Amino acid sequence: MSNKKLSPSRFALTPVALVAAALCCPAAAQEPSPLLKPSPKLREDIPAATRGQLPTFVSGDRLSGRTDLETRIEGNAELRRGDTVLRADKLEYFQPSDLARATGNVRINKAGDIFEGTLLELKIDAFTGFFNQPRYRFLANEAYGEADRIDFIDEQHAVVRNATYTTCKRKPGPDWMPAWILRAATLNLDRERDVGYAEGAVLSFQGVPILPVPALSFPLSDQRKSGVLPPTIGLDNVSGVELTVPYYWNIAPNRDATLYPTIMTKRGVDLGGEFRYLERDYNGTVRANYMPGDRLRDRDRWGLAARHDGVLRMGGVPPVGLYLNLNRVSDDNYWRDFSRASASLTQRLLANDGAASWGWGNFSLHARVLKWQTLQDPLAPITPPYDRAPQFTGRYSRTDLMGGLEAQVEADYTRFESDRTLTLQPNAHRSFLLAQVSRPWQAPGWFVVPKLQLHTTQYQFDAPLASGAKSAERTVPTFSLDSGLVFERDASYFGRSFRQTLEPRAFYTYTPFRDQGSLPNYDSARNDFNFATIYTENAFSGHDRIADNNLLTLGANSRLLDPNDGAEIARFGVAQRLRFKDQNVTLPGEVAVSERLSDLLFGGSVNWSPQWNFSGTFQYNPKNARSIRSTLGGTWHPGNYRVVSAAYRLQRGLSEQIDVGWQWPLNDLWGDKGQNLGPGRGEGEGRWYSVGRLNFSLKDKRLVDAVVGLEYDAGCWIGRIVFERLQSSTNSSNKRVLFQLEFVGFTRLGSNALQSLRENIPRYQFLREQARPPSRFGNYD
Repeated sequence: MSNKKLSPSRFALTPVALVAAALCCPAAAQEPSPLLKPSPKLREDIPAATRGQLPTFVSGDRLSGRTDLETRIEGNAELRRGDTVLRADKLEYFQPSDLARATGNVRINKAGDIFEGTLLELKIDAFTGFFNQPRYRFLANEAYGEADRIDFIDEQHAVVRNATYTTCKRKPGPDWMPAWILRAATLNLDRERDVGYAEGAVLSFQGVPILPVPALSFPLSDQRKSGVLPPTIGLDNVSGVELTVPYYWNIAPNRDATLYPTIMTKRGVDLGGEFRYLERDYNGTVRANYMPGDRLRDRDRWGLAARHDGVLRMGGVPPVGLYLNLNRVSDDNYWRDFSRASASLTQRLLANDGAASWGWGNFSLHARVLKWQTLQDPLAPITPPYDRAPQFTGRYSRTDLMGGLEAQVEADYTRFESDRTLTLQPNAHRSFLLAQVSRPWQAPGWFVVPKLQLHTTQYQFDAPLASGAKSAERTVPTFSLDSGLVFERDASYFGRSFRQTLEPRAFYTYTPFRDQGSLPNYDSARNDFNFATIYTENAFSGHDRIADNNLLTLGANSRLLDPNDGAEIARFGVAQRLRFKDQNVTLPGEVAVSERLSDLLFGGSVNWSPQWNFSGTFQYNPKNARSIRSTLGGTWHPGNYRVVSAAYRLQRGLSEQIDVGWQWPLNDLWGDKGQNLGPGRGEGEGRWYSVGRLNFSLKDKRLVDAVVGLEYDAGCWIGRIVFERLQSSTNSSNKRVLFQLEFVGFTRLGSNALQSLRENIPRYQFLREQARPPSRFGNYD
């Protein structure tokens, strides 16, 4: 066998090599070093079709071998191909078999994953071989470990013998021990599915074995995978100890299901499940719970919630929009016993709503069926709302009529039904028609919009009214005139330049009186008094009451705008109604409105900087010289994981509450104001966070809701403990203690404290939010 030195002419410098030469040897470079810029050519993956065509680069202190057969490199040996970089003291590469054998301080970087050890044999392109006494670090989740041996099956699969696994950052020194570590006799790594399978495994925390399991699977990234999820444990004052062992089924990239079997020591077993789906034209969620033989209620319990949104395409016509929202439970006490199981904002009124909508140009149709399930409390009964079974609505609008006119016609038919034993009004068919025409005049500094409306309604009752009538009708015209001006000027406040506006507005509306006192009320309610409704024609929502009005609303807004980007820095407004005659159309049980001047409405919001924002609304009665209703709130968000929000709400004679929420690092109190959190901090450099939300009733002088907890971020693990008290009725509340231990990048054990924090604390920020997956180029060497 003849040995000869490799000819330097065999190694051609590619453009990449030229750049490297310029960066490494500036004296030899004739041009300045190029600036690195993002490029779509820097792919995270290398296509299989081009992988075999990639060149192989080798370098070292001494090179020898035979052309196209083998290459030997000694001293600072390096081999590069595509996303693989191999370094060692000694390297042998056999071209015919694509086999590399490396010894002494071996280090291989495969697409950002690092392996280090003493002896490696590897087929570079197929990525098959073995590594003795390796240490490894994975890019996707910053996990570390070491083993006796790794067998590379291919570039997506490997088997690790007598392995360890942790996301705690390795520290120098032979006595280093991670805060948590998984030890396994065998570790199978499946990069294709991003799943690790451990056999003969033991999970230890702070040197104490806490979870010995014969076999388990865990994610190698944040990708979804099927399998048993970490169990959650909670303590509830009503249900007792709750243990949930979820199972997740990743059916397809656009479908999944989760099973939630839960043992409640005082109640029994609750079988829960959730199914989610996402398609091009539709998406939805279905969740169901079933508890056979609840020992506290002596009956079976169940709940169902489903949501579907989608479109139905039918060839050459516009698609039909579909919507479905179902909420059903087994009994009236379900909302009290399982208050966290419902996503409904009104836990005692469960909507079951299905709708279809279709539009074509200026015309639209809407069909709907709405049925309510009302959960009654004997101590606080409520009158159930009427079902709409069915409701049909059609609209036609034009904004391009002759003379600048705009017109709209809306027709509605609704069948109202309810349990006659719970309501005093008969069920009915109602037909409604609203026609309106307006002529807007607008310019950059002003606008005037006169509008004429005609409301007509017809009723057919299932049973006669008190007057004996089985039908009724009503026709009411309305005229309104909306107008406003817009003034602008340059201004400066507190050393900051603004574009300031002054926007006075006047709104007049007139509706003649039509006696509606004998008509039932199926869907009308008095509008909330705010800046959105004070400039409207009708004081009621729905179609059963049209208020008789002869009033003028006067108001003004002033805004401070950033002159550079137009962002609104502050807004202040005031408005008041002047009534020229009494309003005699009212809801049942109300008296006529005779006050000539309404309450004054003040409002404002300030966003002086991204860290601060304030807002407030005040309804002031000048006759009594006191506030009738007030809302004042603010948020301070100076940085990551630092937020404080507070709100004050007053409804005179009804409620007065203070609401405070926060997330804040307690280390700030003793001077450690570090912002760089994450696995890189390592153990012993942990940070404490206080989190919570308190809602206190000043009127009743008691705490209504409370969620208070602590989080400890040690870098590679996070501990959470949360105390939760949520009001379930006037005289009762549900209390829970939640404890969660999160091993970052691996699993979570304990209660689902994280969900409680996300649902209850405004702007809560998860300590481990990853904006995007790490890039192999960030770990390229």
